[in-house]
Amino acid sequence: MSESQPQVALIIVNWNGCQHLERCLQAMAAQTFRAVDLVVVDNASTDGSKEMVRDRFPEVRLIENSSNLGFAAANNVGIRKSSAPFVATLNNDTEARHDWLEQLVAPAISDPSVGMVASKMVFANRPGVINSAGIALDRAGIAWDRLGGKPDSGSESVQQEVFGPCAGAALYRRSMLEEIGLFDEDFFAYLEDVDLAWRARLAGWRCLYAPDAVVSHVHSATGVEGSPFKSYHLGRNKLWCIAKNYPSPQLYLSLPLIVAYDLAAVAYGLAMRRDSAGLRGRLAGLAGLRRQWAKRRQVQKMKRVPFSVLARQMAPISTPFGVLNRYRHLSLEEAC
Repeated sequence: MSESQPQVALIIVNWNGCQHLERCLQAMAAQTFRAVDLVVVDNASTDGSKEMVRDRFPEVRLIENSSNLGFAAANNVGIRKSSAPFVATLNNDTEARHDWLEQLVAPAISDPSVGMVASKMVFANRPGVINSAGIALDRAGIAWDRLGGKPDSGSESVQQEVFGPCAGAALYRRSMLEEIGLFDEDFFAYLEDVDLAWRARLAGWRCLYAPDAVVSHVHSATGVEGSPFKSYHLGRNKLWCIAKNYPSPQLYLSLPLIVAYDLAAVAYGLAMRRDSAGLRGRLAGLAGLRRQWAKRRQVQKMKRVPFSVLARQMAPISTPFGVLNRYRHLSLEEAC
């Protein structure tokens, strides 16, 4: 593959992440896959990030936003200012194994029905534990990091289909993005990758998990796990994600289940964490529902597959305790 013709536009969004970004770019410089247009989109950092990129990595294309546009919009800036047939998104707090991009691109090149490829993300401070192996989604509209907290035992050693990729280390086919649209900028940050995966799945695109595409991740280095900022955006964006993407009539049939689990999540946040941010996020989500419902009409027009096909990639409903247990491993990250 010719180096003079980039096959992948690799977008790294940065906001005051200089301490992590340098290691991330060093790992990119060591990649075996070389046909890359490497783009750093900086969201008005004030910590010397931009100066470091210009001084240490002159080969990197640096795009400087005048304000913090958020993760979704900043990625879109990089996507629009590139032209390679594949787009990879990578968090600034990651270190990719030397063959990460090569392993990530291979499934998409070999199968034109694959619009997305998910990486194996492991925790930086616990490299034997999986952070994400793609997106899991159930019929209650709850999305989480697939295999999060499980030991990296190598039990999944072959590519397999998953609902979607975590945008912290993902590959997208540009022709798919041109069909379904880019990240929803209203989301600002969090669950924008779930929303995009929903839209892609409705349009009939597939996602494969590439277990040999490995990155180490400092989880929530920017947003901070358990912070009011993150809880607010997760609560708001979950509502919008379901409103836009859950097809009819299944949305209405599942609505009692969706509401019950969501009320339980709010109650847990208020009672156990003394955190009202999740509730405030959901109220903001309700306030903005009319705008998202208008988007729903456009999303549902793109639907190419019956719900039965979509349901095969959805995880079974868990008990409330099981849902809570999915995130228990993240408390260790907060303590580190």
